[in-house]
Amino acid sequence: MVPMSSELGGWLRRQREERGWTRSEMARQLIRAAQAKGDTSVPGADNISHNIYRWERGVVRPAERYQLYYCGAFGIGFSEFAAQAPPAAGPAAAESVTACRVLPQLAGGAAAVRRGVLMAAHEGSEHAERVEQRGIGEATLEQFRADVTHLSVRYLTGEPFALFTEMHRVRNRIAEALDRRQWPRDAAELYLLAGGLSALMAAAAVNLGYPEAAGELTRAGWAYATIIDHHPLMARLRLCAAYAAYWDGRPGRAAQLARSGLEYVADGPNAAQLHLYGGLARARLGDAAAAGRAIGAARDARDREHRDELLEIGGEFGFSRAAQSYYAGFILAETGRSGEAADELESATGRYQAGPGPGEQHSRRCALLAHTDLALVRLRSGALDAALAALEPVLALASAERTAVQAQRLSALRAELAQPIFRGSAAARELDEQVASLRCAALGSLPAQEGVGHV
Repeated sequence: MVPMSSELGGWLRRQREERGWTRSEMARQLIRAAQAKGDTSVPGADNISHNIYRWERGVVRPAERYQLYYCGAFGIGFSEFAAQAPPAAGPAAAESVTACRVLPQLAGGAAAVRRGVLMAAHEGSEHAERVEQRGIGEATLEQFRADVTHLSVRYLTGEPFALFTEMHRVRNRIAEALDRRQWPRDAAELYLLAGGLSALMAAAAVNLGYPEAAGELTRAGWAYATIIDHHPLMARLRLCAAYAAYWDGRPGRAAQLARSGLEYVADGPNAAQLHLYGGLARARLGDAAAAGRAIGAARDARDREHRDELLEIGGEFGFSRAAQSYYAGFILAETGRSGEAADELESATGRYQAGPGPGEQHSRRCALLAHTDLALVRLRSGALDAALAALEPVLALASAERTAVQAQRLSALRAELAQPIFRGSAAARELDEQVASLRCAALGSLPAQEGVGHV
């Protein structure tokens, strides 16, 4: 292309406007003219539209082949192409274009008005055509929903790292979809699913021994939840952040996060879970009274009816009565109320053995933790045989199913086996060796907490 005057550019624009074509339509007409000549090498409409803008401003002259395609689009002979450009008429000529666009009733009469109205209508149609293009199909969106539901349910019983890897893959696909133009309702659902996956990945990261990574995942999820102002998701992410902070050795922060989560969901199973996480943190901080109140508040919250989208997904987003009994027992054990703790933990293991209640699903990890903490309580009362019986399902745990949280509870159990009451006991020594063999080198190591050693 070579430099050109503005005269040809102005003529090209007037020819287009007289036909009521936008630049996008002009580009399509040029592409059709090229294809009619057998030329399939021309770029797309967006690229040609940009060139049309430059040609009409007089920045550069169209190459000869585009001059030929202009002739085809306008229905004129090639010899007429440049000849049709009117002579310049002084400075006023340049201003006449603007005058025609701004005040068509003064510069062009009824024809100019009609042309302006038609162009505005065409431009509106073209914009609508672009924005109505859906960035995701219903089948893909439905698959994402199914993926998140499936992962949430599988996480209750599956291997943490394998599931974390699959969660990562699905989350990346959702992120790619969000990078494209989406309808608002589709974007809102994608943000919900991305935030839910962030919560699931955070839970898995803690169980794999990386609570700091879990904290980062919950912050990413919080951004998604904030965009759509989804309070149940916000509450869930605060719950996950509290869980991560507790197992990262920061009970004060865990208590704050659990309290914050209750600002978004005050009723139902997940509110009960937030109360219990807060209570567990308070127990670790030595506030036995606040920890005890949390157990009661959790029962009250569960009794209040509540439904939301995350509970409907189910799986890890739910909170069974067996799990609630386990955490109540865990809190009671941490505050030294061993008798009440044993009762709650016996109730939890019994519920797990009986199977889920209506609308519930059980977590295998939580069930095994209930058995571990029941064994701990039994050891603290000197009942070695009862502790061994409670621990049987844990001792059969496959390597891929072991978690860093479970490893830390087993550390506490080994600390109890080292107490003077069990010195010289062959059964205690054998149990300690069995527990030591459950160590999994592939897991990260959670920070030590007071009274809890490492396997």
